[in-house]
This record gives sequence, C-alpha cells and structure tokens, in this order.
Amino acid sequence: MKHRLNTWSLVLAGGEGSRLHELTKNMQGVVVPKQFCSLQGGASLLQEALRRAAAVAPLQRVCIVVAAQHRQWWAPILSYLPEKNVIVQPQNRGTAYGILLPLLRIAERDPDATVVLLPADHYLRDEEVMVSSLRRAAELAKSDRDSIYLLGVEPDEPDTELGYILPASRARDKAVAVARFIEKPSDIRARALLDQGALWNAFIMAASVTALLGLFDSKYDTTRAQMRGFEGATIEKVYQRLSSVDFSHDVLQGKESLLKVLTVPHCGWTDLGTPKRIGLALRRMQEEDIATVSDPYFPMHVNLADQYARLHPNRDRALHFGRVDLRA
Repeated sequence: MKHRLNTWSLVLAGGEGSRLHELTKNMQGVVVPKQFCSLQGGASLLQEALRRAAAVAPLQRVCIVVAAQHRQWWAPILSYLPEKNVIVQPQNRGTAYGILLPLLRIAERDPDATVVLLPADHYLRDEEVMVSSLRRAAELAKSDRDSIYLLGVEPDEPDTELGYILPASRARDKAVAVARFIEKPSDIRARALLDQGALWNAFIMAASVTALLGLFDSKYDTTRAQMRGFEGATIEKVYQRLSSVDFSHDVLQGKESLLKVLTVPHCGWTDLGTPKRIGLALRRMQEEDIATVSDPYFPMHVNLADQYARLHPNRDRALHFGRVDLRA
C-alpha cells in the first residue's frame, strides 16, 4: 500500500513498568514487565502494539526496542521479526536513550526514513480510528521533513493522571502548532484545559528520522558517536556510563516550535501506567459492553484483569473480567 512505503514503525518496549509491579507478578511470584502482560487474557500489550505498528509499516520496517534483561519474555514473541529490527538495550537508561539508540539504527539503514513511534502499554477501544490517524501523521511527516507530528487524543473526560497537549489553535481536521505541554494537572485545571481544547498526550509521534534525531542537541554528540560505533565503544560500555534521561522532560520540552499536533477523534484510548488506569480501562470496557477476551494460545501471560480483581476485591463490585468475578 502506498501509505506504507518508506514508513518505519518503532515500538518502545524497554521499560520496567515499576508502578504496576503489584499487578504483574506471575504464578511464581516473578514480576513481569507490563508490556508482556495481557489486559484480560488475550494477546499481550506488546503484541497489540506490534499489530498497530504493522498497520502503518511493512513487516521489514517494523522495529522494536527492548531490554536485554527481559529476553525471556520478548524472545518468543519477536521471533518473526527480522533480527536487525529487534534493538536490544543492555540496560534501561530512560526513555531518551530508549529512543535515540533505535533511531540511530534506523537512520543507518534508511537515512530518509519516516518513523512512527508507538509505546507498548496502551489500550484502544477503536483501533481503526487510531490507525487512520497514524497513517495521516506519517503522510504529513513525509511532506514536511522538519516537523514532528504528535498525536493528541480527544479527551473523554478530565483526567489528572494524564499529560495534555494544548494546541495553539483549535482545528480538528488538521495539524496545528503546539502551545505547551501540561503534566498531570489538578481536577480544576484539567477541566479548564478541556474547555481550551487541550488533548491527551498519547506519546505517539511521526517524523523524519532526521527531525527526530535533531531533537537531541549537542550534549548528546559523544553518546551518538559511541552508539554508532564511531569511537570503538561497545554498546554495553556506552550504557554503563549513562545516567537516566527522560525523553518528554529532558529532550522534548522547549522544542515546541518544531512540534505539531494532530487530533485523534475519540477512540477509547488510555495508557495503562498505573493500577488506577487498569481499573478505569476495565470499568469502561464493562460499561461499553466490550466482550471479555480469553485465548488459550496465550496461557503464560499475566492477566491484568484477574490480578486487579484479586488485589482490589472491594472495588468495582458490579464488574466481571477475565476469569475472576469482582463481586465475589
């Protein structure tokens, strides 16, 4: 398909998911990073993200960044991908380096690449709405090589746990400049932001690989050279000296002039970063009468719905999810 030519997808799956550790222990008591868990008994969050990625790029251009210490979970899932498309970090050093390393690898293979970045911990009620927006963002990035296109989701309600993008102007059908970012506002502030046309920040973006690498200013030059192998350092040694750097706070903040935001219509999006967000997603699924998924092909996945019901037996008593009745 024409829209997929020269487009790369990059799934970000190297995180530890530390805020969900109480929900992500398997039968042996081992904490499984959330991206390798299932929301309610079917495919893992990572597998869902990979399907999303494959909807906007051909398989040979679907890449993923993972952590070496998670190999036991990602190796069976990713065996179908080309080996070079699985970029392994020796350690977790924050989202900035988790993006920089795979971008450098993609740039080496295709200097003219358009890249769509996708986190691996999202839930979507309507995948088609999101995929349509992803394709639109990729097309815009192909014609505008200097800008970075963020996807901002139309909020369903005020939410104090999410980040917001405030567009410089209201325009539902086109990309507009970014005025500023707001992280986890108070309830009063969140309601005011909705009145101003603010959008939920899904941390999904599309841009040329050159524009994305351009976000990393001169203080990253040495690390870039080392990651490329120009200075003879192994990737393990490079990561040993790195401190943790957050992409949103330390790299993206202050670069608003390079950013544009494209509105994603209501699609039932949420991230799954905290137990509260897991509960919210499950409650909405029940309210919208979305069928519980149970798939025998994924017996080893930690079922977050089951875990949430077990740990919060007195919450959401009217709901059933997975194999556990929350009313019990």
